[in-house]
Amino acid sequence: MQQEMVKLVDVNKSYRDRQVLQHINFTVKKGETVAVIGASGSGKSTLLKLLIGLERPTSGEVWLKEQEISKISEDELNKIRLNVGMVFQYSALFDSMSVGENVAFGLREHSDLSKGQIEEIVEEKLAMVGLENFASYLPNELSGGMRKRVSLARALAFNPDLVFYDEPSSGLDPIMAGKIDNIIRYTQEKLNMTSVVVTHDMNSAYYIADRIMMIYQGQIIAAGDVKSIRSSSDERVQEFLSGGRGKCPKE
Repeated sequence: MQQEMVKLVDVNKSYRDRQVLQHINFTVKKGETVAVIGASGSGKSTLLKLLIGLERPTSGEVWLKEQEISKISEDELNKIRLNVGMVFQYSALFDSMSVGENVAFGLREHSDLSKGQIEEIVEEKLAMVGLENFASYLPNELSGGMRKRVSLARALAFNPDLVFYDEPSSGLDPIMAGKIDNIIRYTQEKLNMTSVVVTHDMNSAYYIADRIMMIYQGQIIAAGDVKSIRSSSDERVQEFLSGGRGKCPKE
């Protein structure tokens, strides 16, 4: 039986009197890639914040591997995060550090590896994302797609078995978005990495995902493999997949 890497049990999240997520239940198995889709304001970003412990649920349980994280201390959470990668929508790189220093940052702060060992890992991860000759560059000398790949290399530096992605192809041209998708596929197929990808890009979701889950107004309204999502009879799903095209606006 495959290990459960992520499990949410009846998760609710409210801000004051506004309920953002309602009765969320889902699991992600080891080696699986799950894409989370939905319109802006549907609750996707809040869900991601719960998964990495930046927010706590109003009720319910959030499990990463065998640890329920919603009620543990920040110190305990930080230990878990060392084995979890996170690729942010806007890269979140340190502008004053070189590309190599950005990738090495977590290793220097949270490992006992030697300088030489860290340099080897940085070289390996930058090569993995096609940036082997850019270690000395500063982030502001790179394109948006290159910065995102640096962020991905940094997320992979600890060889995590679980990675969360926030809109990894947002703002990228189709070729660069395809490169990011190929890296996500590579980490799954070659490294058996588990990924949860929040995305608006349906071409990306179709290519990388074993399963797709759609959130609508804080609730999961569809979940399944690519074929079942594409053939869904739910009008809300089909409207999202078509981008709202094909429907005449109401008078």
